[in-house]
This record gives sequence, C-alpha cells and structure tokens, in this order.
Amino acid sequence: MSYKIVALILALIGAPVAAQAGDSMLETFDNQPQTRWRFFADTVMGGVSSGQVVFKTDGGQAYAHLSGTVSTQNNGGFIQIRHQLDEAVPSDAVGVRLIVRGNDQDYFVHLRTRGTVLPWQYYQGPFHVTAEWREIRLPFTQFKASGKILRTTPRPQYLKSVAIVAFGRDYEAAIDVKEVGFY
Repeated sequence: MSYKIVALILALIGAPVAAQAGDSMLETFDNQPQTRWRFFADTVMGGVSSGQVVFKTDGGQAYAHLSGTVSTQNNGGFIQIRHQLDEAVPSDAVGVRLIVRGNDQDYFVHLRTRGTVLPWQYYQGPFHVTAEWREIRLPFTQFKASGKILRTTPRPQYLKSVAIVAFGRDYEAAIDVKEVGFY
C-alpha cells in the first residue's frame, strides 16, 4: 500500500503521521514570511472582527501567531492569514499538512483555486488545536466547497492560495503555525 494511501487513512482516523520525504513544504516561516503572508479580516466587507499576525521565533523555531477577536456582527466572522501560491502544488498531493498549536479551539484551512473567482468562494477544511505543537493532515476530500457551483473537491494542481482562518462564530482566536505544506 502506498504511503499516500496510508497517510490518508491515518489522517481520516486522526492518527499522527510523521513528515515523509514525499511531503511538499510550502512554509516554515523563516526568511521574511511577512513578504508572503497577508492578514485579512471581515472588515473588508463591513464586519467588525479584529486581529493581527506576528511572526515570531522561539528557541530557533519560527512561526506565525494569528490572534484576535472574531465577531459575527454586521455579517462578519473571520480573521485569517493567506499565502498566494507562486508555484503549482504537485498534482499527486492528497492534502494539506500543518504543524500548529493554540488555544483549544477549532480553526480552518481555506483553499482557493482557479475556479474560486468570487471573494466568498473557497474550500474549507476544519481542524482543532491544543496547547501542544502537533501535526494536522487534512485530506482534500475533507474540504467542503463554499457554494454549489464549485467542484466537490479541490484539485491540487489548480490551487491559487492557502489560508489559516479563525471563522464563523464569536470567539478569541490564538493560533501558532510552524509549518504549512502538502502531502
């Protein structure tokens, strides 16, 4: 059985999977990540959520710290950091890989493709963080399209951006992201 099939099965049941040679690394937050990652909040469409991203280093480990207040007032409800992809994701990738920690809350990865042309279109994959660093593997098959006119599952070769998002309910967000990649 191939590693990708085993990784997909383990991810579906929530088992940890160590990084493998075939994994594709997108970001380790070294070397000026502020030039690649942008902070967005629902204020771009009238919402009142607020927050920030701070790029930190602790014990030689670089990471992004996304924090703020997510508010659903005025039809809002998100803060996020987003990275526009400069290179195509390998077409045989089966999911997104993260190393994260945070405040024991639910967060999301939002993917945009060449088919998500409207600002409110994306594919959303949920995950939960705890106070300890841990690896998260989100198969593309677990991502849900934000609308009916999108494909059911995003195709990796057509990905345009990846975002880490606090979304959909009133709460205080605090998440650290050490690695983002694909497997």
